[in-house]
Amino acid sequence: MKAILIGGAQSGTGKTLLTLGLLRALARRGHRVQPFKCGPDYIDTGWHQAVSGVASPNLDAYMLAPDTLSGLFTRHMQGSDVGIIEGVMGLYDGLGSDGGECSSAALAKQLGVPVVLIIDGKAVSTSAAATVLGFQLFDPAVNIAGIIVNRVSTPNHFNLIKTAITRYCDLPVLGYLPPLPDWELPSRHLGLVPAQESRRLDAQWDQLAHCVEQHIDIDLLLRLADCQPAPGRLPAPPAAARYQQLTLALAEDEAFHFYYPDNLQLLRDIGVRIVPFSPLRDRELPDCQMIYLGGGFPEVFADRLAANGMMRAALRRAGLRGVAIYAECGGLMYLGASLEDQNGQAFPMVGLLRGVSRMSEGLKRFGYCEGRALGDNLLTVKGETLRGHEFHHSEFFTDEPPLFTLSKRGADGEVKRWPGGYGGETLLASYLHVHFYQRPALLRRWLDKGCALL
Repeated sequence: MKAILIGGAQSGTGKTLLTLGLLRALARRGHRVQPFKCGPDYIDTGWHQAVSGVASPNLDAYMLAPDTLSGLFTRHMQGSDVGIIEGVMGLYDGLGSDGGECSSAALAKQLGVPVVLIIDGKAVSTSAAATVLGFQLFDPAVNIAGIIVNRVSTPNHFNLIKTAITRYCDLPVLGYLPPLPDWELPSRHLGLVPAQESRRLDAQWDQLAHCVEQHIDIDLLLRLADCQPAPGRLPAPPAAARYQQLTLALAEDEAFHFYYPDNLQLLRDIGVRIVPFSPLRDRELPDCQMIYLGGGFPEVFADRLAANGMMRAALRRAGLRGVAIYAECGGLMYLGASLEDQNGQAFPMVGLLRGVSRMSEGLKRFGYCEGRALGDNLLTVKGETLRGHEFHHSEFFTDEPPLFTLSKRGADGEVKRWPGGYGGETLLASYLHVHFYQRPALLRRWLDKGCALL
């Protein structure tokens, strides 16, 4: 098997751009590529798919047991020639200050995948070797197999850096990327603007691939990519013949598109038929017993969501007649009574939940957290826990009783707790993004509620 992890010395070193260029360059050479993302990011995976045409699964060690994570990786690698895993933040940045927990380095060790480390070459020469050496010595069990240098202006500058790294670190330097101002991916409050809103054409991705092929030794990269990961084992999904009669309506457009590919595949494997719909454009829902409203950017499209009164009414009617609705983050915001932007302008939303979402200047929640159920709900029973991830610039103000107590342990060991999750017997909406493979049996309650409408 061939796979590599693209790790960065820090955030902002160019991991995403390099990953996209490599995916396209390898595909142009006829290789069957399989992209992955370390951790819970949705936006990078969308760009991966836009460039490669292949869904990019999340490899998340916080939500997934080691056997499950390895099992998903090896399943997705079947039929692929090479896997490209984009790391998260810096190589050793993980949960708190523990570089061995939920970091890109820890994932590389678990999967037995070599790391290509990308460093920033701007305004540095020999000192780049000290950076690389520090990464080598920090955890010698991490197989740092090669180096790529980003933002290098000239071949002479690159040769200075390459010679120093080769001399002091005994590592191959695979090449470099010059400054690419025309390829700066656009950003806004949650990071990169999603690929769903991009107008980049195939010809432009080919130009990026050509740049990668011109400056990076792809043949050497492939020789370094050999790995033999443990096969792992996937937990069994809920099984019942009646589940194959279920139809799930999936919100999918520019406003809602944050979904883990494995979540959707797990539902399909159970036998659920998934039919996409657009809250922005469609006027009615598909005939369904279940609805999945993922995260996204409802705040960016609040005026259009508000203007589509027919869809808002259709979702209200579906909720009132017992269609089993699961909503995450942006989905929660959409199901409330209204959404207020940063200027205080309010837009009517679906109204299945009492409450208003208000946009804030900065992040309100960021990172991994755990929810303990205060009572039975659409996914869990009282006392059960869900692990997930929150990342949002809004708050939901409501008098609805919370369904969970959420908690997060800080780097100082202090545990912070807050209420979250709202709904009833057939509705669960929260800011928590959840990977279903942490415990596939948790889908049974949602599926059974859907079956009640058959």
